[in-house]
Amino acid sequence: MTLSRKHRADRGATDETGSPERTEGPKRGRRAAGRAKSRRRAARKARRRLIDFPRRGRRGWRRWTPSWKLASGLFLLFSGALAALFTAVYLQVRIPDPHDSARRQATLYYWADGSRMVSVGDVNRQDVKLDQVPEFVQHAVIAAENADFYTDSGVSVTGIGRAAVNIVKGEETQGGSTLTQQYVKNTYLSQDQTVQRKVKELFLALKVSNQRPKTEILEGYLNTSWFGRDAYGIQAASYAYYGIPAHELNPSQGALLAAVLKGAESFDPSLGAENRQRAEDRWSWILDRQVATGSMSAQERAKYTVFPEPKSPVKPTSQAGQIGYLVDIANKYLKSRGGITDKDLAGGGYRVYTTFEKDKVLALTKAVEQVCAERLDPKKRAEDQYVQVGAASIRPKDGAVVAVYGGSDAIEHFTNNADTSGVPAASAFKPFVYAAAMEKELEGGERSAEGADRDQDQDPAKPRPTEPPKESVNLHSALVNSDHTPFVESGKRIGLKKVKELAVGAGLREESMAKLEPTFSIGTSTPSAVRLASAYTTFVNQGRATEPYSVVKAERNGVAVDGLGHPKPRRAMSSEAASRVGAALRQVSSNAVGPPKGWGTSPPSWAGKTGPNDRMNSAWYIGATPELSTSVTMFRTKPDVPRLLPMQGVGGPDSERGSAFPPLIWKAYNEAATATPQHPADGQQDRP
Repeated sequence: MTLSRKHRADRGATDETGSPERTEGPKRGRRAAGRAKSRRRAARKARRRLIDFPRRGRRGWRRWTPSWKLASGLFLLFSGALAALFTAVYLQVRIPDPHDSARRQATLYYWADGSRMVSVGDVNRQDVKLDQVPEFVQHAVIAAENADFYTDSGVSVTGIGRAAVNIVKGEETQGGSTLTQQYVKNTYLSQDQTVQRKVKELFLALKVSNQRPKTEILEGYLNTSWFGRDAYGIQAASYAYYGIPAHELNPSQGALLAAVLKGAESFDPSLGAENRQRAEDRWSWILDRQVATGSMSAQERAKYTVFPEPKSPVKPTSQAGQIGYLVDIANKYLKSRGGITDKDLAGGGYRVYTTFEKDKVLALTKAVEQVCAERLDPKKRAEDQYVQVGAASIRPKDGAVVAVYGGSDAIEHFTNNADTSGVPAASAFKPFVYAAAMEKELEGGERSAEGADRDQDQDPAKPRPTEPPKESVNLHSALVNSDHTPFVESGKRIGLKKVKELAVGAGLREESMAKLEPTFSIGTSTPSAVRLASAYTTFVNQGRATEPYSVVKAERNGVAVDGLGHPKPRRAMSSEAASRVGAALRQVSSNAVGPPKGWGTSPPSWAGKTGPNDRMNSAWYIGATPELSTSVTMFRTKPDVPRLLPMQGVGGPDSERGSAFPPLIWKAYNEAATATPQHPADGQQDRP
């Protein structure tokens, strides 16, 4: 039976036992409790932090460990922001106009008096189309520098990251850039090694790679790259190394040009035996690499087994005479002390202020030419052919190189005779053996080295009053008389390592030292004229040595190059040892060139020389005064002959194997250099 809606309502309202009405109260209570619980839950949610860190309800290390939700959220936020920033920067980057080669500045070199010596840096570059470059040359470059060039995105993120880290740490930068990055750097950016430049390089390389075909990028890279020898681009490099246009290169020659892209200062084979070995190794590797990448067959590779020797480099005519040698020495100093590369110098814009004095360079050149003209006759005497002379003059008080003679003409004779190793010092090395023996024999040598600083103002021309030990007497006589035996015995007794350490401490380069065998003590080492002239100043300066320097300062765009301050003197031997060796050297000087002009008023000179008992195919004379220390060497060398030619009979039978001539050159130069003050370089009629 179904009740009507009204009846059901009336029943519910009138039932006093409580069936509907009795249950209505508990229901209301439950609803109220539910609403209260919901309010408490909402309140707890409201009290929660947006970022739960440190984490609530956790203890110990868990409290400080972010939740996976927080970590993933932050990662996504950072990634999104980075992507947005990258996109914004990429869209804002505009490919600038290429560098204008005509705007490149020359590098200017100045004499010690501030007048201009020479301007260097005209850009040697001729652009060619890619179809004028043989495909095998293109393949060699790609195999060597960027094997996946045609498929990559144009950038190497790992290479940029590594370079950025090294820049921040102040370390040397490494390679790893793609061809596109290198093209961008060559064409649109500077060569500065900074993080800012690397970031610009990244974005520009991406944009260039996306907007330009790979063939255009490769063409631009080949036309803007630095190959050494003042050559920008493959065409200029082809002429500089082989004297032919790029389209005439063969695969072997192309592989060598690809090799020098890694750094001409290290891979140009004309710059020394080590360079040649590195160049040959990389040349061979590039050919093998082409086989590995599929751009050359193994049968084709087998044809190229002989190293493609390039022609000798040619200096510009502005560097004729001695100028090229002076620039060479200044550039070496800039690279060793200022961290500048050949590529930097080729970019131009530097102002280089040298220590070279024009009047002394002219005097040294005149002295060499005069003695050679008077004493040598290569047309009548075969022994006088292929004779070379090298000389260097240094100021003892601070180590400044004031003059050099590097050869007859820098654009014809490329090796700098004043600053090259390979000529044995012979008896000119003996003073360092003598000094090492004195250091060991003298009692209180350590005290004397310290006490010598208190006597640094003493006139070096006055010998110190000491009683020479027996060793000193024996070696003194042997040095004056050019006797070998006492020096060989002394070297064995004191240890050749000690002799080497003292010689290097005095200024000779360690790499020019010979093997430590008995003949080491009689001069088998091959220091340069610059280094020997510098090392002899140690005897003038009471045992203190100063590193030779040739650049006072250098700047680019008004910013000074760091690391070019005056070298500080260092203690190389005790003053007693320097004084006793100096006494023998003064006697050698007197016997060789006689008393100085104005005897009684002029200071004496210290000298070392080769003599009649030397058999090392070299003649030396090093004479030092408080004003100048000058070394002169004479030797014979023939192109394509690796060893020095004999000196027997040079200048006639009475020349003591040529040893009679360096003292004559030294005397003529020293008299002229100390008699005339330096002139301003306003007389362009006299060119060193």
